[in-house]
Amino acid sequence: METLQLLATALGFATLAGINLYLTVFVSGLAIHNGWVHLSAQYHQLQVLGEPAIIVVAGVLYAVEFFADKIPGLDSAWDFVHTAIRPIGGAFLALRTLGSTDVMVEILVALLGGGVALTAHGAKAGTRLLVNASPEPFSNIALSTAEDVGVLGGLWLIHAHPAIAFVVFTCLVATLLYVTPKLFRVARVKLSLLWRKFSAAAGTKEADLRAALPADAAIALAELNKSGAKPAWAAPCLTGGGRAQRLYARGHLVALEGEPSAVYFVGRHGWGKVAQRHEIAGAEVTRESKFLSENVVVYATDGRPKLTWIFDRPSTPTAAAVAEKLTAQLTAKPVSLVLATSSAKDL
Repeated sequence: METLQLLATALGFATLAGINLYLTVFVSGLAIHNGWVHLSAQYHQLQVLGEPAIIVVAGVLYAVEFFADKIPGLDSAWDFVHTAIRPIGGAFLALRTLGSTDVMVEILVALLGGGVALTAHGAKAGTRLLVNASPEPFSNIALSTAEDVGVLGGLWLIHAHPAIAFVVFTCLVATLLYVTPKLFRVARVKLSLLWRKFSAAAGTKEADLRAALPADAAIALAELNKSGAKPAWAAPCLTGGGRAQRLYARGHLVALEGEPSAVYFVGRHGWGKVAQRHEIAGAEVTRESKFLSENVVVYATDGRPKLTWIFDRPSTPTAAAVAEKLTAQLTAKPVSLVLATSSAKDL
């Protein structure tokens, strides 16, 4: 039980330091200094957190972070500055929790504690980048407040129920390891759209509908295009995600000559390739304006999942042209029907 309590405390401190180092140190120092918690002999090295100088410095830095963390843009800059500080703080707290041990064990604990803190910090920074793509500040304030409450709750859980804390923090770190890369991928796309929105030159850009595809996209399309039909048009875009699409895959939306009831998307998602054929017969095409993008959305009327393709703000004319092309495809009469009608008139 004693070992489990040590691990829970070390893991908890490292995780919470990655979220808010100064609040973790400030509250822990206050609790130790005022006797709200009584440290057993195994935690004697944590007594240093109760020193008045450390409490004052941590309190002042937390006060600065309290306001910086709630201002869009400034919070991400603050996170960037703390990319090294929080992992170092997490490693320090983990080492202090375990006390004097073998040198090799101390190195391992420092690496693991720093790694856990870096994971928590990465999840926080990635979430902030994602939230900063929104124009309103209220989500930043709510998220910052939730983080502070979470840190306080985590400190209480470490003290009151170490066994439960160990399970909770282990599951939390495992979840963050899985989610953080996805958060950064989404945040990177959002920031790219934001940059394109505000850095676009004034004036209207012409629609970018092309017939030729890059070599890798043409090869991927050829694997799906068994008939060998030529592309009627292609437009660079992102996918909107959902049951039938990968979220934020970057590539080209393609229509083939003589195949009006389907469209193709070929591109990349992370390190992998994406090549998909989508049936759109009987669907409805709309164009939706969002804060960061112009989206072309296909709503199926037969229960199939909707399809979304995202165009950045400078590519709004391209989105409009794609919507018109898809609508024309879906409303055009089949060639065979037109020929049959003409033949009947001739008779």
